[in-house]
Amino acid sequence: MKRYKAAAIIIIIHGLIEIGGFFSVLPIWLGAEQADWMSFEPPPPIVVIGGVIWGVLRLIGGFALYKNRMWGFWFSVILCVKAIYAMFEFLPFGLMDATLGSVALILMLTQYFGKKAGKDRPH
Repeated sequence: MKRYKAAAIIIIIHGLIEIGGFFSVLPIWLGAEQADWMSFEPPPPIVVIGGVIWGVLRLIGGFALYKNRMWGFWFSVILCVKAIYAMFEFLPFGLMDATLGSVALILMLTQYFGKKAGKDRPH
């Protein structure tokens, strides 16, 4: 059970980071001046909005896993596999996605397929 809770917390943090990406580029979109030393090209809006959508989905999956729901487990597994699979599309940020997704996926699967199969599975 502890591994599910740890994985859920990692997935929730991952979702908050994804949503935080929106707030990091919002001032630039609203016309704020960039410092001279910043050579930051803001991403296209579709990428940022996609990150917010994935972040909300991760929050939903993480909270469902934390509440020990079976659909939350499988939903979180799908989101973690997607993060690992799509990491090359979003380099260098995909490395963070793949790292958090891999750690959460390993925690969930080692708990699910542990020594006492069936005892600690979500219901």
